[in-house]
Amino acid sequence: MKHRNKTLGEFIIEKQEEFKYSSGELSRIINAIRLAAKVVNYKVNKAGLVDIVGAAGEQNIQGEDQQKLDVYANEVFIQTLTNREIVCGIASEENDDFIAIHGKAGDDNSKYVVLMDPLDGSSNIDVNVSVGTIFSVFRRVTPMGTPVTLEDFLQPGDQQVAAGYVIYGTSTMLVYTTGHGVNGFTLNPAIGTFYLSHPNMQYSKDGKIYSVNEGNYIHFPQGVKDYIKYCQMEEGDRPYTSRYIGSLVSDFHRNMIKGGVYIYPTSSKAPNGKLRLLYECNPMAFIAEQAGGKASDGYGRIMEIQPTELHQRVPFFCGSQNMVEKAEEFMAKYK
Repeated sequence: MKHRNKTLGEFIIEKQEEFKYSSGELSRIINAIRLAAKVVNYKVNKAGLVDIVGAAGEQNIQGEDQQKLDVYANEVFIQTLTNREIVCGIASEENDDFIAIHGKAGDDNSKYVVLMDPLDGSSNIDVNVSVGTIFSVFRRVTPMGTPVTLEDFLQPGDQQVAAGYVIYGTSTMLVYTTGHGVNGFTLNPAIGTFYLSHPNMQYSKDGKIYSVNEGNYIHFPQGVKDYIKYCQMEEGDRPYTSRYIGSLVSDFHRNMIKGGVYIYPTSSKAPNGKLRLLYECNPMAFIAEQAGGKASDGYGRIMEIQPTELHQRVPFFCGSQNMVEKAEEFMAKYK
């Protein structure tokens, strides 16, 4: 008889002892994210049927039009994490400031803060392209029992205790790491259960896909232009294939499975890059490194950057190790 795949719930229980200093809270955070993901997945999958796509008429802190589904996903994740009293603070790409969460007794005894991009790639919803949720978990640095402060959120990525993403696509997957490798779970929509489908996910050292918005080529730094030319050259195993969806979770997910590099550099239009260090780059960097890949700002390790503000943007080079290192070589020539 074929062995039944583990459910995400079973997997979390089994791995509980890997969570240093945690007496179950980290497991409960992953469980809460699992539940919120199912609720959002249900809405995403019927987004075309109801008046939930399209802009909500407001802009988020980034100045981007908020999709109605963004707002909904943001509320679902915040509510699910708050109700369980397992985190003392949440920072979301959709909110100007972080949210401090106090226990029902008015205490602040939770150890963890969560940072998230509740619906990444949401401008793609109305054209039926995969979107996702990205999350990152840190242990607070201020004393327990006191309200969280900005300092709890402005930690370098190498302090993360967990990170992951949910991809709402042809099949819905939750992929996460707690620093012990990367595992992917696929949702069986008939019974609403996530099953371990991609154990121990790994990047290949080399890849054949480069993912960058070549429409912005004219605005890119010279190092990136040179790397793109290198990718297109007929030589050795090149030219590489160009694949760019414009939904970070989808591009990252494909490259981790197939081998490739994702690049969102600085440009004359976005002098600091476009992706957010805390909600997108740090969690994806943690996952990439745990899967044997590499994540860089073009010059150094993403996870060593000391954040200075909640919505800080950084350039992002992420994927198969040798590809990222080759791109860094081209960048270094113009440093």
